[in-house]
Amino acid sequence: MAQHSEGYNQIKNLLAKADIQLDGKRPFDIRVNDEKSAINAILTGKELALGESYMRGDWDCKRIDQLIERIIRNKINEKVLNNKGLLWSGIKTRFVYGRKKNAFVIGHHHYDIGNDLYEAMLDKRMVYTCGYWKDAMNLDEAQEVKLDLICRKINLKKGQRVLDIGGGWGSFAKFAAEKYGAHVTNITVSKEQIKLADERCKGLPVTNKLMDYRDLNEKPFDHIVSIGMFEHVNEPNYALFMKIAAKHLKDDGVLLLHTIGRHNGTGHNDWQHKYIFPNSMLPSLSEITKAGNKYFVIEDVQNFGADYDLTLMEWWKNFEAAWPQLKEKYNDTFYRMWRLYLLTCAGSFRVRNVDLYQIVLTKNGIPGGYHAPR
Repeated sequence: MAQHSEGYNQIKNLLAKADIQLDGKRPFDIRVNDEKSAINAILTGKELALGESYMRGDWDCKRIDQLIERIIRNKINEKVLNNKGLLWSGIKTRFVYGRKKNAFVIGHHHYDIGNDLYEAMLDKRMVYTCGYWKDAMNLDEAQEVKLDLICRKINLKKGQRVLDIGGGWGSFAKFAAEKYGAHVTNITVSKEQIKLADERCKGLPVTNKLMDYRDLNEKPFDHIVSIGMFEHVNEPNYALFMKIAAKHLKDDGVLLLHTIGRHNGTGHNDWQHKYIFPNSMLPSLSEITKAGNKYFVIEDVQNFGADYDLTLMEWWKNFEAAWPQLKEKYNDTFYRMWRLYLLTCAGSFRVRNVDLYQIVLTKNGIPGGYHAPR
């Protein structure tokens, strides 16, 4: 029988509390390939070290989503978490990452890596946010239902002008223009997204602009939506975002904010910051409402975070199916990084460690009250 280190046995005993085995054979068990490196990464309790250890191939797990689900549900992460550096991480998140000079970093680092990757992974409309799975049978339907839900929540009418802050490849803009006859201005910080959005929205009343929301200078819109962009705003800028939105929204207009939200902690993950979403953090619901209260009446909050688990698992299946073609451009390290990203997020949403909020805001309140579509 192989002799293992003290650290290996320590981790083995800890994971057993969540019915996870080291070198077990079940999908959620961890297979150790490099004991010294893998165990050291686990014992540090830091996301960056653990993520990089997986990317190197120090350890494997067939179903990382199930592993993460068991770890969080049994609070194993809290037992190994090394709190050193968390304060500095929070300070960096709030006062460094939110600077305007860093606005286009996320576009270059994440959204510009290749439209081929996202075309293969996402639905036919290329919606890179949580789908709405009520009455939906597949990813395409879940995203169409979500886009239509947003249009109904803002009471979109033909000919109205809509601003989409962080609209990516123009998925909402194209849908709103085609299905509702809206005139949409879509802004994003990604050059590749703009390029494809122009192609996909050709012939429609859609304008795609490469710009940061802080540079907006337009006449007020009938409505504003921001779908999956607020995670890149950062806490020092929440109130500024609301101020700019209020300035660009007509007095009787509606702002819909669609964002992932955290329950506790700093909203920052060092591994995701380095490899997936630089200069980003997850807001809490209380931070959003505090920032918005000065400028808006909060009409409605809907939480369908459980639907993000389903969405992410569909993205993972699409990514896996397309990998034989994608691997000619992206290397094995990228494959492990992207797989870790999708499956850890799915596991987190599954145990409701994070959630997805759609928040409807108006400047003066809806006369007689707002009746939220579901």
